[in-house]
Amino acid sequence: MKILVTGFDPFGGEAINPAGEAVKGLPNEINGAEIHKLEIPTVFHKSAETIRQAVKDIQPDVVLAVGQAGGRYEVTPERVAINVDDARIPDNEGNQPIDVAIQEDGESAYFTKLPVKAMVAAMREAGIPAAVSNTAGTFVCNHIMYQVLYMIDKEFPEMTGGFVHVPFIPEQVTDKPGKPSMSLTDITKALEAGIKAIVEQAGKGDIKAVGGATH
Repeated sequence: MKILVTGFDPFGGEAINPAGEAVKGLPNEINGAEIHKLEIPTVFHKSAETIRQAVKDIQPDVVLAVGQAGGRYEVTPERVAINVDDARIPDNEGNQPIDVAIQEDGESAYFTKLPVKAMVAAMREAGIPAAVSNTAGTFVCNHIMYQVLYMIDKEFPEMTGGFVHVPFIPEQVTDKPGKPSMSLTDITKALEAGIKAIVEQAGKGDIKAVGGATH
């Protein structure tokens, strides 16, 4: 099995992106799967073009994109991506789409087929706070999750894909009182545990476990 894992470059005035750094720290093999790591730009559409080219070159079985969700306490595999860009801030090239469809011929939403509940269980077993998330936002993170699932729907039906959000790391919150953070070591550990679960659950679907939310 080949797994392409992507992480964004820094954005929003931050000097570092824990997603990109954690991806760089992953081993080249996890649970027998070959891990390919790629940094992608925090730019609408360009990020998707970068992944699409890598998919054509590598032909992975799985694409797992990783992004920063500053303010979250947990590592959060995402369940669903929606077909809208509504950027609160500009991306790294100044683009700020508002209420724009990501793909005019795409579904209103795509649900991942990755075993997000098994991933959360594996992360928690590794001692890392984790939870299923039901919103990937409307910035470049949701955009790239949607684009990956759109590619699977339209071009690469044998592939699976999804997205994981990670918290700030401590050095990012020195000027953000009250904001939670997680060590880069723990974020990388969580991603590795999640990827192990992806490999172990291949062809089996997800586990049955509580992962819903009341709001």
